[in-house]
Amino acid sequence: MSYRVGPKGQVVVPKHIRESLGISPGDEVDVDLVDGAVRIRRRRALGSLVGIAADGASTADLEQARARERARDRT
Repeated sequence: MSYRVGPKGQVVVPKHIRESLGISPGDEVDVDLVDGAVRIRRRRALGSLVGIAADGASTADLEQARARERARDRT
Protein backbone atom coordinates (compact mmCIF):
# COMPACT_ATOMS: atom_id res chain seq x y z
CA MET A 1 0.00 0.00 0.00
CA SER A 2 1.13 3.54 -0.52
CA TYR A 3 0.10 6.61 1.42
CA ARG A 4 0.43 10.31 0.69
CA VAL A 5 2.42 12.56 3.02
CA GLY A 6 0.30 15.49 4.20
CA PRO A 7 1.34 19.16 4.12
CA LYS A 8 2.71 18.94 7.69
CA GLY A 9 4.82 15.86 6.88
CA GLN A 10 2.34 13.52 8.54
CA VAL A 11 1.52 9.98 7.43
CA VAL A 12 -1.37 7.92 8.74
CA VAL A 13 -0.30 4.60 10.24
CA PRO A 14 -2.81 2.05 8.93
CA LYS A 15 -5.22 0.60 11.48
CA HIS A 16 -3.99 -2.99 11.15
CA ILE A 17 -0.41 -1.85 11.89
CA ARG A 18 -1.49 0.29 14.87
CA GLU A 19 -3.43 -2.67 16.26
CA SER A 20 -0.51 -5.03 15.65
CA LEU A 21 1.84 -2.69 17.54
CA GLY A 22 -0.71 -1.87 20.25
CA ILE A 23 -0.66 1.85 19.39
CA SER A 24 -3.62 3.91 20.60
CA PRO A 25 -4.40 7.64 20.21
CA GLY A 26 -2.09 9.64 22.46
CA ASP A 27 0.60 6.95 22.66
CA GLU A 28 4.19 7.93 21.97
CA VAL A 29 6.20 6.18 19.27
CA ASP A 30 9.85 6.16 18.32
CA VAL A 31 10.59 6.85 14.64
CA ASP A 32 14.02 5.88 13.31
CA LEU A 33 15.75 5.63 9.96
CA VAL A 34 17.26 2.14 9.58
CA ASP A 35 19.04 1.14 6.38
CA GLY A 36 17.03 3.65 4.34
CA ALA A 37 13.67 2.59 5.80
CA VAL A 38 11.50 4.24 8.42
CA ARG A 39 10.96 2.18 11.58
CA ILE A 40 8.11 2.98 13.99
CA ARG A 41 8.06 1.37 17.43
CA ARG A 42 5.63 1.81 20.28
CA ARG A 43 7.34 3.53 23.20
CA ARG A 44 6.70 1.76 26.48
CA ALA A 45 5.30 3.94 29.24
CA LEU A 46 7.52 4.46 32.26
CA GLY A 47 4.84 2.87 34.44
CA SER A 48 5.16 -0.39 32.52
CA LEU A 49 8.87 -0.68 33.26
CA VAL A 50 8.49 -2.43 36.58
CA GLY A 51 11.66 -3.34 38.37
CA ILE A 52 14.45 -2.24 40.62
CA ALA A 53 17.27 0.10 39.65
CA ALA A 54 20.91 -0.81 40.31
CA ASP A 55 20.95 1.26 43.51
CA GLY A 56 17.81 -0.48 44.84
CA ALA A 57 15.38 2.33 44.01
CA SER A 58 11.95 1.22 42.80
CA THR A 59 10.28 2.62 39.71
CA ALA A 60 7.99 4.66 41.97
CA ASP A 61 11.04 6.11 43.77
CA LEU A 62 12.59 7.10 40.44
CA GLU A 63 9.34 8.69 39.22
CA GLN A 64 9.02 10.71 42.44
CA ALA A 65 12.64 11.90 42.20
CA ARG A 66 12.10 12.96 38.58
CA ALA A 67 8.91 14.84 39.53
CA ARG A 68 10.85 16.71 42.22
CA GLU A 69 13.56 17.60 39.67
CA ARG A 70 10.98 18.93 37.21
CA ALA A 71 9.33 21.02 39.96
CA ARG A 72 12.71 22.41 41.01
CA ASP A 73 13.61 23.24 37.39
CA ARG A 74 10.38 25.27 37.01
CA THR A 75 11.35 27.63 39.85
